[in-house]
Amino acid sequence: MQLPEPSSVPFNTLMAEIEKGLIKIPQFQRDFVWSKDRVAKLVDSIVKGYPIGTFILWKTKEELRHIRNLGGLTLPSTPKGDFIQYVLDGQQRLTSLFATLKGLKVTRADGPVDDFREIYVDLNATEHEQIVITDISERKSDGVIRLVELAEGGLKLLKGFPEKYHDKLDQYRNRLLAYQYSTILVKEVEIDVATEIFTRLNIGGKSLSVFEIMVAKTYDAEKNFDLAEKHRELLEDLATVGYETVSDATVLQAISCILVRECQKRHILSLKKADVISAWSQVEDAIKHAIDYIRGSFHVPVSKLLPYNALLVPFAYFFFKHPKKPIGDTHRHLQDFFWRTSLSGRYSSGAEGKIAQDLKRIDDVLAGKVPSYDYPIDTSKEFIKNNGWFSVGRSYIKAILCIYAGRHPKSFSNNATVHVSNDWLKQANSKNYHHFFPKAFMEKERKNVPYEQVNHILNITIVDDYLNKREIRAQAPSKYMKRFAKGNDEIEQTMKSHLIALDGFGIWEDDFERFFDRRANMVSKELSKRIIPRQTDAGAQQVKLNDYEEEAASEETET
Repeated sequence: MQLPEPSSVPFNTLMAEIEKGLIKIPQFQRDFVWSKDRVAKLVDSIVKGYPIGTFILWKTKEELRHIRNLGGLTLPSTPKGDFIQYVLDGQQRLTSLFATLKGLKVTRADGPVDDFREIYVDLNATEHEQIVITDISERKSDGVIRLVELAEGGLKLLKGFPEKYHDKLDQYRNRLLAYQYSTILVKEVEIDVATEIFTRLNIGGKSLSVFEIMVAKTYDAEKNFDLAEKHRELLEDLATVGYETVSDATVLQAISCILVRECQKRHILSLKKADVISAWSQVEDAIKHAIDYIRGSFHVPVSKLLPYNALLVPFAYFFFKHPKKPIGDTHRHLQDFFWRTSLSGRYSSGAEGKIAQDLKRIDDVLAGKVPSYDYPIDTSKEFIKNNGWFSVGRSYIKAILCIYAGRHPKSFSNNATVHVSNDWLKQANSKNYHHFFPKAFMEKERKNVPYEQVNHILNITIVDDYLNKREIRAQAPSKYMKRFAKGNDEIEQTMKSHLIALDGFGIWEDDFERFFDRRANMVSKELSKRIIPRQTDAGAQQVKLNDYEEEAASEETET
């Protein structure tokens, strides 16, 4: 790496290089936010010869995604073969100067449109007053001049003003055009170094994400490739199937795993632009295949219920190599992998490294081998009871919510299928998560039951009928279920969809302990069906794929 090179650049050179496309503002910079008053103070400092700070520029031949126009002025592309200088520090100042001295109209990030022709020089102000101003309502018209006109004017300009102002006009114009802007040029470093410099210079602001860096790095105007646009289009497609919350980080991890079998930050940033562009279409298809498979085979209807976004990565890797829908043992081993990862909390920390390890398991599945696991899964009802405190942020809870949602839960009032969407699955206090034994009822009537059991996944049902909530409130299950049973001829089928039986679960007796135990047994059996038992598992169960009635009957016998 060459040492940064300090220099001074005159006004005309700085403006000309922007107009020629040699100086660019990368897209990862902040939007323009300075007001006209703040810009006026900046130019006032220039007119007075004060320092305004240093511009740090990155000189490279690598084309990044950049701001293409400013205030209605289309900025040209950099001539082929020329170096580009990207602004790493000083974007707001440089944009302000350019907009002001070109008299542009700029829409700021917070909405308003500023006309930068409306910045003036007060020819009657002293050196101790602000010379560059925006409000001329109390100034004489022959004593003020637009800044843009001052910069562009010559002898003809002088003739339009009283002679007493000629010296000041000449002096201010010379100061403006002769001002030497301090710059530091960082030459030909890699993009990750340049973005690290940017991040360190903007300590008070938001650090760049890996995605923002990769958007800039992979931009290709000739190939019409813009990663940000591609990701936006992908999310629009995924929104039609309820997976619009898939993160940009997950997409990058999928690309990286498919290309280099690793997905840590350093691996993603080292991906070659041409490889990313070349692979995008197939990666996009692989992600869509993975989502279709997870929705259809594991019954995860929306992305907010997916225990980990990162689970899409190994499945995208699988479908990149095997586009056909898996069947037989391949499907069984993929199902086992999905639920083991979800129930174990595997991706809660160090996900990138663990994903790389899991690609080897996916390779085993692809090769028709049985993948091995060195961590146990416990599907017993006691484990569920002890670890099921309700929080929608926990992968373990999301896994069980997937079990609930996958049974197509029905409305208590009319047996209509509950509509599951991302909009209402974000918070644990959503009205669509119903405590079957209401918290208010338990607090009033059953104070001896610990709150951890009341606010437990075993006491949660998924509903979308707000009427249910309004009718239930703090009532005992025996009371509100009796009313629903009268209005819903298919109430037994309804409750079956929630892994609940009307009889034998203690509902009519308001017996929370029995309900808690029976539902734990039902959830345990559902989880066990999805796991291939192994010697390493604690409490792994061999389960017959009985239908619901047989399971409910067997529970009565066990009691």
